[in-house]
Amino acid sequence: MAALTAVAAVATLGVSGAPATAGEGPAGPRAGGAPSGISKLTGELTTPWGISFLRGRDAALVTERDTAVVWKVDLDGAKRKVGTVPNAVWSEQTQDKGGLLGVATSPTWNGTTDKDVFFMETTAKDNRVVRMRFDGTRLSGYTPILTGIVRDTQLNGGQLAFGPDGYLYVTTGDARKSNLAQDKKSLNGKILRITRNGAAAPGNPFGTRVYSYGHRNPQGLAWDRAGRLWSTEIGRDTWDELNLVKPGRNYGWPTCEGACRTGGMTNPKMVWDPDEGGVPAQIAIVDDVIYASTLSGHRLWRVPIDSTGQDVGRATAYYDGAYGRLRALVKVPGADQLWMGTSDRGSGKDLILKVTVKQ
Repeated sequence: MAALTAVAAVATLGVSGAPATAGEGPAGPRAGGAPSGISKLTGELTTPWGISFLRGRDAALVTERDTAVVWKVDLDGAKRKVGTVPNAVWSEQTQDKGGLLGVATSPTWNGTTDKDVFFMETTAKDNRVVRMRFDGTRLSGYTPILTGIVRDTQLNGGQLAFGPDGYLYVTTGDARKSNLAQDKKSLNGKILRITRNGAAAPGNPFGTRVYSYGHRNPQGLAWDRAGRLWSTEIGRDTWDELNLVKPGRNYGWPTCEGACRTGGMTNPKMVWDPDEGGVPAQIAIVDDVIYASTLSGHRLWRVPIDSTGQDVGRATAYYDGAYGRLRALVKVPGADQLWMGTSDRGSGKDLILKVTVKQ
C-alpha cells in the first residue's frame, strides 16, 4: 500500500454566509482525530458501492454495483458471498451508474427475529428500495417496498441509512430531469424518509416520503453526535456540495449549484471544485469530524464540524491519488476506524481499505 499522503490548504472565508471551499474555513475547536494509517482489509471486489455493519456482529454487508453480488466481510477481512439482489441492472456500454447501490441493515437485526436488510437498486424500469432477509449466512426473499423512482444511466442517488430515529433515509438523484428536484410530488432529487414498509415516516414535513428537496445527486448520509444529518451531493459543472440537511428545506437545484441568493434556498456548508479534488461520494463521521470519499478527486477529505454544530472548519485531504476513485465509506462501530472502498478499477481489482483515526 502506498504511504499516507496529506495535502492541507488554508484560507479564510469570503463573503459572510458563503460556503467554505475545500481547504478553507476556520479551524474551530472541534478537531477530534485525523487519519493515522491505512491498510488493505480485503480485495478481489468489483466496484463496491455500499457497506453496512450488522448489529452485534463483527461483520458488514458489502454490495457490488456491477454484479449485484452481496458479500459478508469480517473485521479481519475474510469475506464470503451471501447472495445477489434480483433485478439489478448495470451496463458497461453506457458507463452506467445504476445497478446495485446502497445497503442498510436493520438497526435491530439479529439474524433470527429480525433479519431485515434493505437495498437500493436500478432495475430495467425504475430505481427502487427492496427488503430482503439475511440470517447471517445467506440472503433470501425479495420484497420491493418503494418503486417508481425515475432511473437513468446517471444521477441515481442510491444511498440508504437508518437514522437515529429508526427510520430509513434514501437519497435519489434527479435522473437528468432537473425539474423533478423542485417537484415535491416527485421522488427524484430528494432525500426521503420512510418506514420499513416504504410508507412516509411520521412527522415528515409535507406528509409524504419527502424529507428535503432540490438535490441533484446526493449520495452521502451521516449523522453527528447531536443527531444532525449531513449529506454530500454531486453537482453538474461548477460545485459539489456538503449540506447540513434539515426537514422541509430546499437545497436549490437546479436554480442553484453551490451557494445562491435566491429566497427559500438553503446554501451548502462547503463546496468542492470538481476539478480540484471534488466529486464527493459518501461520508462517515468520527468524533464530529466528517470524512468524505471522492471519485474523480481520488482522495479522502477530513472536514471538522465547528463548535456551533451548524458549520464546518478547514478541510484537509488525504491519500491524494494513492488508490484511485474512492466511494464506499463507513465508520466501524465501536472503533475509531473507517472502511473505505476503491471504485471502478476493473473486475475483481477493487479493495476495501481500513483507515485508522488517531484521537
